[in-house]
This record gives sequence, C-alpha cells and structure tokens, in this order.
Amino acid sequence: MAVIEARSLSKAYSGKPAVVDLSFTVQPGSVTGFLGPNGSGKSTTMRLMLGLDNGAGVTTFDGTTFRDLTTPMRQVGALLEAKPFHPTRKARNHLRMLAGANNIPDARVDEVLDLVGLSSVTTNKPKNFSLGMGQRLGIAAALLGDPHTLILDEPSNGLDPQGINWLRNLLKSLASQGRSVFVSSHLLSEMALLADSLVVIGRGHLITSGPVADFISASTRTSIVVRTPDMTTFGPALAGRGAHVVTAADGSYSVTGLSQEQVGDIAHQVSVRLHELRTQHATLEEAFLEATGMSQEFIGYEPPGSQASGASGESR
Repeated sequence: MAVIEARSLSKAYSGKPAVVDLSFTVQPGSVTGFLGPNGSGKSTTMRLMLGLDNGAGVTTFDGTTFRDLTTPMRQVGALLEAKPFHPTRKARNHLRMLAGANNIPDARVDEVLDLVGLSSVTTNKPKNFSLGMGQRLGIAAALLGDPHTLILDEPSNGLDPQGINWLRNLLKSLASQGRSVFVSSHLLSEMALLADSLVVIGRGHLITSGPVADFISASTRTSIVVRTPDMTTFGPALAGRGAHVVTAADGSYSVTGLSQEQVGDIAHQVSVRLHELRTQHATLEEAFLEATGMSQEFIGYEPPGSQASGASGESR
C-alpha cells in the first residue's frame, strides 16, 4: 500500500498564490480528510498532486510520481469534479472505455457499477444523471483499477443521506484494507465520522495535519468541566498552574489550559471535593472554525447575535 508524500507544493494564478509551500503525508490504512475554507486551494492541491496543473513541488506515491506510474489507474484512483464523463456515452460504455485503455476486464466494469449502485442504469446516458448519480459514476471510475490510493474531491456532493452513509462505509472499508484514502469535504459533521486524520489549509498554507482527535483537543473550545463546593480553594490552585477558569450559567466551572488528569491531580493535592469532572470536547466544526477563522477569503454578513455554523464551498 502507498504512502502519499506531498512536498513543497506551490501554485499561483495571475500572480496570486493559490497554494504555498504545502507539505503533508497521507498514511495507508486510514482516511485522511482535507479541509479548508472557501478558496483555500484544496482542489488546486489535488490537481498538483496528480500532475494536472503546472506548479512547484512534487507528490509521490510510495516514492513514484503519478506521471511515472506504470499503470496509474491500477495504482491511484481519482475523482476531481462532478460528472467527469462524455454526456452522450452510456454509463457502462464510459467505464468500458477507461477499462480498455488500462487493460481492465469488462467484468470489473460490472463489478464497480454494482458496488456504487448503478447496475439498473448502465445503459442510460450520464447527461440525464442527477448530481448524485454522476458522483457515483465518478467514484466507480476511481475504483475501476482497484487502486491502492484514492484521491477524491467532494465525493459526497449531491448524495442524499443514504448515499452519504453508503460512501462513508465504503471509504472506511477500503481504508481498513490498507489503502490510502485522501478526501476533501465541507460536510464537517460527516468528516468527524469518516476521517482518522486531517490536513487543514487556509489561503494555500498548511494550518495543521495529524489525527482528528489531536486537532479537536487542541481547540480552546475543548474544556474541563468542574463542579465543586470548594472553588475558593480550587480556583487559586488552578490559576497557579496556568489554567483559565470561567463560571458557567449552571454553576459549574469551565477550565482550559490543563488536561482532565491534571485538574484531578490538583484537586487531590489541595484536598478539594469534586462533584463533577469531565472533558467537554469541541466539535470538529468548532475546532475547524477556530483554526481557520483568519483564513477565510469570503466572509458574509452575520446578523447581530448570530454564530457561524458551517463552512462554504470552495471555488478552486
């Protein structure tokens, strides 16, 4: 199975940087989510990885660039845009054309059509497909060569809830087989269920990469909830260790700057009674919005008192 290594990827359009010295690694056996605000350069990054855009840097798949792969479709499957097919060619024939060019038997065509749920429309023309059906056909094409690596740009776009659930299970199953799965999405609640690791960018720059759990725990929205009748003693002890304590409306206290274990140890050291001690984790959406707040390119008006609750789509 292939390790994806992207090193110093860079690209500018008309002098405006789209991707800037971007480096990251995608490990096999996992789903790595690719996140960023609108216009952050995710699609451009994926095109650079596959050699479809001219730019600086290099991406290798177990040490080999995409252009140097001997049988690329059998090694790396990609979906970079919705409905990537000739509109008048029948669905099965579209895949047969791709299969023939890569010495893939027709039996595999029928296998992937069944896998993505399009067996009943194999003789239909994709120009009449819905966006979701087009995405399924694009996923079928990416899977056609049974590749060890998948690079998918917004594959859930246009899918209904059942389709999103199907895709999540499919990608997790493929990763469990040891494949490398690199997928972008703006459905943060879905990414929280799907991804093992994240690569997060903003304005073409790397913000962070690593396990999802680490990204969430690093957010200031993650706090330790404490309930105690001895806060007059406990508060100064926590502050002395660098913690920040805020009183909540329900009478509990929100502690940041320390782990749950550290808070518990301090309580023991100063003989404080704890009626509640737990970690209140941030959501992936909260952590993402906090990490990328200064990297948004397009910011709309928010009515007074409202809070942002999601991220918009990407232009490139």
